[in-house]
Amino acid sequence: MLDILQQWYHRHFTDPQTVIFAFMLIFGGLLIFVLNAHLMPILVAIIIAYLAEGLVTWLRRIKLGRTSAASIVTALMVTAILLTFFVLLPLLSRQLSDLFREMPVMLAKGQQLLLRLPEEYPDYVSTREIEEILNLARTELTSMGQRVVSISLASVVGAITFLVYIILLPLMVFFFLKDKEMILGWLANFLPEERRLLRTVWLELDIKIASYVRGKVIEVLIIWVASYIAFALMGLNFAMLLSLAVGLSVIIPYVGATVVTIPVALIAFFQWGFSSEFGWLMAIYAFIQFIDGNLLVPLLFSEVVNLHPVAIIVAVVFFGSLWGVWGVFFAIPLATLVQAILKAWPAAAKAQDMFPE
Repeated sequence: MLDILQQWYHRHFTDPQTVIFAFMLIFGGLLIFVLNAHLMPILVAIIIAYLAEGLVTWLRRIKLGRTSAASIVTALMVTAILLTFFVLLPLLSRQLSDLFREMPVMLAKGQQLLLRLPEEYPDYVSTREIEEILNLARTELTSMGQRVVSISLASVVGAITFLVYIILLPLMVFFFLKDKEMILGWLANFLPEERRLLRTVWLELDIKIASYVRGKVIEVLIIWVASYIAFALMGLNFAMLLSLAVGLSVIIPYVGATVVTIPVALIAFFQWGFSSEFGWLMAIYAFIQFIDGNLLVPLLFSEVVNLHPVAIIVAVVFFGSLWGVWGVFFAIPLATLVQAILKAWPAAAKAQDMFPE
């Protein structure tokens, strides 16, 4: 057993760069895992600055200084935050309140439909089973209401902290963009002089992660706007709320679109029943999903991410359980990071040279 462990160690950790790289991965992962709640504003600011670097580079090409370019990008970010707070959030809040007010009417209609099932299909559904389903639904709704109240109380307590983060976030993004070279130079002092492995991994990730995240933001916006236009033209209730859910659903591959279809179909059914409007709406919604999967995704993410669907689902589940919404959003980039590390690992490179096929 000891000989096997020694062979494994010599095969994977004979290169000093490999040891340093493994130590950096373990230390960085533990630091983010333990302090993710405290470091989250800083991590978000770093991610936004990283994504905005392309716009800063474009502005510098038209003879603007780095400080001026960083100021323009920060001003655009502040404008987006203000629009979100004073335009989007009030609209979403009104539609969410209307949805909760209409929920009893929807539940009553759904209860009537369920109670008809034993009469129409007595061989398959019994009255007792329907009553058990309704009791379970009432229990879940009651517990959901209690959770909403508790979340509301907790959000009131953390409102001041949230406002402080909102103020600090643009400031951090501005300084990350303005002093990028200085910050990177300072961080380079802590890295070993010979960092071939780090450079190999970073060069692959710099292209793939930036392209993926920017493409995902564009995809969310396109699907959100297209869904809102379709829902609004059809006169669907809660169009902004549902279209936002449809847009955000593209963040979770394979699962998001399936899950968000349920509320869209239910709202349309309770509004129109099994009518032509319901059919047209679901047909348009299916067309949007078709365009997303067969046109937008190949166009935005061509050759960016080469991962098996099983690997993507495992990454979403694993990183989502660690870091919640942010873990879900960055699951594929993080999986790409793991893939790049495995490809750049010295033992893997030697094996590929020995067995190229």
